[in-house]
Order: sequence, then structure tokens, then C-alpha cells
Amino acid sequence: MDYGEESLKQHKQLGGKISLRLKDDLNTRDKLSLYYTPGVAAVSSFVASHPKKTRDYTWLNNCIAVVSDGSAVLGLGNIGPYGALPVMEGKAMLFKHFADIDAVPIILNVHSADEIVAAVCAIAPSFGGINLEDIAAPICFEVEERLKNALDIPVMHDDQHGTAIVVLAGLINATKLLGKDLSRCRIVLIGAGAAGVAIAKLIHQYAGSEIIAVDTKGVLSTNRSDLNEQKRYLASLNRITHSGNGIMPLRKAFKNTDIVIGVSQAGMILPEDICTMNKEPVVLAMANPTPEIMPDIAKKAGAAIVATGRSDFPNQVNNALAFPGIFRGALDNGVRNITDKHKIKAAEAIAQLVDKPEADCIIPSVLDPRLTEVVARTIT
Repeated sequence: MDYGEESLKQHKQLGGKISLRLKDDLNTRDKLSLYYTPGVAAVSSFVASHPKKTRDYTWLNNCIAVVSDGSAVLGLGNIGPYGALPVMEGKAMLFKHFADIDAVPIILNVHSADEIVAAVCAIAPSFGGINLEDIAAPICFEVEERLKNALDIPVMHDDQHGTAIVVLAGLINATKLLGKDLSRCRIVLIGAGAAGVAIAKLIHQYAGSEIIAVDTKGVLSTNRSDLNEQKRYLASLNRITHSGNGIMPLRKAFKNTDIVIGVSQAGMILPEDICTMNKEPVVLAMANPTPEIMPDIAKKAGAAIVATGRSDFPNQVNNALAFPGIFRGALDNGVRNITDKHKIKAAEAIAQLVDKPEADCIIPSVLDPRLTEVVARTIT
């Protein structure tokens, strides 16, 4: 199937993927009076006097905003608000299908941290949670942190944390299958944006692994003077000493490593790179729509386990394994702050759904019916 052509046809036929559904019919005069005027005045007066009860009388108990400025959409980059809308509708569709959460796409035609934070704070009273999506680094870090401090509802940038949770789940099972200790593994991380930073932080929090992060110029090291705060953190996670002039290139970073994680772009991992890694290397090539290296080529070069972000290959590392359950648990349990402890428990729970890990099955399918409930139980 040509997914692009068929997707265009299907989206046009449906006129978008989501819609509002009423919870009751307005088929009598009494119902109209109950749900709108005059009856609704009693509800409005009550929640105005008891704001903490608003969740019990409105959709706040089951509704989140999926917010993006369209600056880092999938593998498409800064394609603007209209280009972002189909993706945010898709996210809302996944929330509803997997967790029965009503999600509303909110596309902002602003790009500075101040403008995004102001806009989200202004609309926040309408929602029980905020899912930030496809906001470019480094602004995304500031936006999330400021919103978490400003709002009393859960806020999560899924490109960061959903990705990190699923990557950690996959690595827990990959290292278990190969008989390796994740804490002793050396990891090459290609991509120092939102997902890369969150992945590194969660793995380091969980296992303390050495992580050699790479950006477009080369290996991040503490002797580089061109790094922002997040990249300086990544540079602190490796023990490389580079005596040569300039920046160590990516190709040299692979030597004697156990795992490579790609959150960058196609072509960034070569077969000869895998050949220089330790025995039975693990390759997570997650660029979309084209991975950093195709699975068959990676396996031919010696990779023991390969994962991608695509559904047409085994081991799909997809945020949808995590975010529906994360927000389901947060909404149901009144959790305001989604912590690293929550994320690690969620990753462990996802990993445990695979009873016997195999090379082509280190993480469960996105369609596993147990996922949402299992993950939601970890958010308490």
C-alpha cells in the first residue's frame, strides 16, 4: 500500500480524524433546560464557589490539550500550524482509541517561549492536562519547565518523555536477552535535541550508563565552547578524552560501544560503524520516516537487535506505548507532576509485558490491549 497516497484520500474523505460526541441527547425541552439555560447556571455558580470540584462537573476529568507550534513536526521540521494540525489530530485520535481520553488539538501560530507559555496558561482552565508536542529544542525545555511550575495540572512534552520511556523499556529487555548489564554498556546517542536529551537523562537516572552524545558537528565533550545547557549536560555523560585537534567525529564514537540510539535522520549509521562496536550490538534507529540505517543492513553488519520507529518493522519504538497510559493514570489519580520515578516505573511495566524477549520482540506491540492499564497503574 502507498500509505501517503491512501492517507491523503482517507483524510479528505473523513474531513479530519476526530469530532465531538455528546454524552446525552438533547431530545426534550427538559434536557435543554438542564444542560443549558436555566439549569446550567446552578452548576456554574457551584463550581465558581468550589473550583476544586470542577473536575466532577465538567470534562476536566478526562480532557487534555495537545499543543504544538508546528516547529518540529515528525521528520518534517518547521512546517507551520496547518502542517502540524493533521499530526495533532492523529495524536488526539490515539488518546481516544487507546485510553478513552478526549484530546483537543491546539496549534499555536507563535514560536517564542514567552508566547507559547502565555497562550497555554491562558487556555489551561479548559483542560485537565497539557500534552506538548513537536516543539523544537531548545525552546521546548524552557516551555515545559515553565508550564509545569505555572499550572496545577499535568504537563508533559511527549517528544521528550514518551520517547525516553519506550527506549528504556526496549533497552531493559534487549540487555536482558543478550545477558548484558545496562549500567556497564557504552551508548552512542545520535541526536542532541528534545528526544535525545530526555533519553539520556532517563537512561542515566536508571542505570548510570556512559553515553556518548553526538550533534551535527560531532561528539559532545566538555572541551567544546559552543554548547547550550542541555548539550553541556550530555557532554558530562561520556568519559572520552580526545587529544586531537577539533571535535571528535561521529564515526570514531562507535568504537567499543554496545548500543547506538538514533534520533536524528536517515543515513547517520553506516554498516562499518556497527562493525566497530562490541559483540552483539543493539541498534535503535528511530528517525522517521526513514531510519538512520535500515534493519536488514544493520543486521547484516552484525547488529543482534534492531528497533525503529516504524510499524512495518519489528520492535517499533513508538510513543503510543506510553503517553495514553501516562495521562490516563495522571487524570484518574490526580497526579499533577509526572516525575522521573513515574517514567522509570512506566518503562519497567512496558518491558514486563514481554514475557520472553526475543531479537524481534523486545517491546510489546502498540496494539497490545494491556498497555494503557498497566502504564496507568504506575502513575500514582
